[in-house]
Amino acid sequence: MDYLPVEVIGNILSRLGGARDVVIASATCRKWREACRKHLQALSFNSADWPFYRDLTTNRLEILITQTIFQTTGLQGLSVMMDDANKFSAATVIAWLMYTRDTLRRLSYNVRTTPNVNILEICGRQKLEALVLAHNSITGVEPSFQRFPCLKSLSLSYVSISALDLNLLLSACPMIESLELVSLEIAMSDAQVTIELSSPTLKSVYFDGISLDKFILEADSIEFLHMKDCVLELFELIGNGTLKHFKLNDVSVIHLDIMETSESLEVVDVNHFTMVWPKFYHMISRSQKLRKLRLWDVVFDDDDEIIDLESIAAGFSQLTHLSLSYDLKDGAAHYSLQGTTQLVNVTVLELGWTVINDVFSIWVEELLRRCPNLKKLIIYGVVSETKTQGDCQILATFTWSIVQLMRKYIHVEVQFEYE
Repeated sequence: MDYLPVEVIGNILSRLGGARDVVIASATCRKWREACRKHLQALSFNSADWPFYRDLTTNRLEILITQTIFQTTGLQGLSVMMDDANKFSAATVIAWLMYTRDTLRRLSYNVRTTPNVNILEICGRQKLEALVLAHNSITGVEPSFQRFPCLKSLSLSYVSISALDLNLLLSACPMIESLELVSLEIAMSDAQVTIELSSPTLKSVYFDGISLDKFILEADSIEFLHMKDCVLELFELIGNGTLKHFKLNDVSVIHLDIMETSESLEVVDVNHFTMVWPKFYHMISRSQKLRKLRLWDVVFDDDDEIIDLESIAAGFSQLTHLSLSYDLKDGAAHYSLQGTTQLVNVTVLELGWTVINDVFSIWVEELLRRCPNLKKLIIYGVVSETKTQGDCQILATFTWSIVQLMRKYIHVEVQFEYE
């Protein structure tokens, strides 16, 4: 260890992450203290990492963080994530940011202060590449002054901001590639809450816990879009057909339109979603490169509606991974299996049920027949805690039928996943 260059030791200490571990390690010897002082690149203060933070008074905690930060030079990554138990002095927090802003590349900030600290004003026009901001408020964005010329990743969680300021903030980041918006508090200017965002460089977008009337996103370079726990009346994605990965998880949206960007889709993953299947299929039908289609726990607007397997087989010839789970009804299930087009490239098939019945066994058998090159079959089921004798008999009959069926497909690996 004595022969390690001090720069290498600084790199090692930077990978520890937690400030407490860094301080303890730096006490090893004079050389390690020098590495911490001159070559440390990252520090993290997180109340979830070390419960002892919660036992300190706010004043003592401010002093501890200040001393640790001010003993370093050239920090590139700073994370201060504190729970709502402490309210820090704005002057102290500003001192941290002013001391480090010239070299900072990554900043994660969740600190409640009195009064509020304007992060954009302090860190704008610097070299920041990634900004994670939580439990804060943003007002009066001025793109000409609060500009982030190097920022590639922006994450806002539980942040209060108006629709206008959000759009201005995005326009102040000419290099941005990744955007995360989680449970934003959108300041309303009128009865209808509408957001219109535009960025020619965005590649990855993640929305979680967003409730709006209207959301329009214009992103010419977008490749990844994931929406979770969102309630929207209208969502429209405008782009140049670059979207590759589209994921919906427990989203309620009346009007969904991504058709303009769907021709390059490779993955469509939909979970806990109410859909009109013909309309949804039409929206993704241009996706000739689709490799994975997952429609899990989907519900249909019309009780008689089904997922048309023939349309999937004929429309997505490159499909290799198919996952289906929805409420199977006798007549509708039979209709969904009509047609003869095979899914010749599908090698992985995932099927799920909510209620065990004979229809599911028939459905599994027909899907196996339509996938001649299948290598792996995974069956997901829900088993309630209390079981009657009849329930146990149905489960036993189903298991026996699957065992009998798989004797015809000995080349296929079978897995069962129950919850």
